[in-house]
Amino acid sequence: MNNRSTTASFVTAFATGWPEHQPDILVLSLTTNNGVQDFAFSKDQALLVAKTIKETAAKLGKPKTS
Repeated sequence: MNNRSTTASFVTAFATGWPEHQPDILVLSLTTNNGVQDFAFSKDQALLVAKTIKETAAKLGKPKTS
């Protein structure tokens, strides 16, 4: 974790939902300038990610407007 880049790739993410044949997981697809990667989460993991994103978003400053 100490060797992390100080710049970030552009990321687009979306949840593909609960797969028809595996209702116990959530698939999250991330698209960056390096390609696409899919991640599978259990319900508990998905809820933790959502909670963390919500808490972090609440701490962000307001967007700059022109």
